[in-house]
Amino acid sequence: MEQRLRLVQPGLHRREKRSSQRRPLRVPGQLVWKDSRGTTRLARVVTRDVSDYGVSVDCIDGTSIPLYRLVYVQIDRDARQGDDDLPEALRKPVLSAVYRVGPCQQSTGTPASYALRLLVEPAAGCAASGAGVPGEVFRSA
Repeated sequence: MEQRLRLVQPGLHRREKRSSQRRPLRVPGQLVWKDSRGTTRLARVVTRDVSDYGVSVDCIDGTSIPLYRLVYVQIDRDARQGDDDLPEALRKPVLSAVYRVGPCQQSTGTPASYALRLLVEPAAGCAASGAGVPGEVFRSA
């Protein structure tokens, strides 16, 4: 069996695959979810950066959230009203999935940060790319 290595040329940049720009934004909020026993849990967070479909948060209190857990992201009311950089999806509580868990803090032993994927419908991306099935008709009931 022959193995080949491909050398990456320095100076060639990888194409950015993001559908929306990530913006640094620090606003307080909270994550709400149910644990494995069905108990509602709450964690205070501060956003690190946001985009239209994701948010990175730093956890204030020492609460551990498992990977792929569904959580509700709620930005504090005062921060929602005063900030124009906040994406429309984050102006109300939105269902999200934990897709990356940061390193653990030495003091608490729990993760210090989380990356969340907002479970929202892509507004313009689907229509612009022609991802719909031809001939499909969508009607509201």
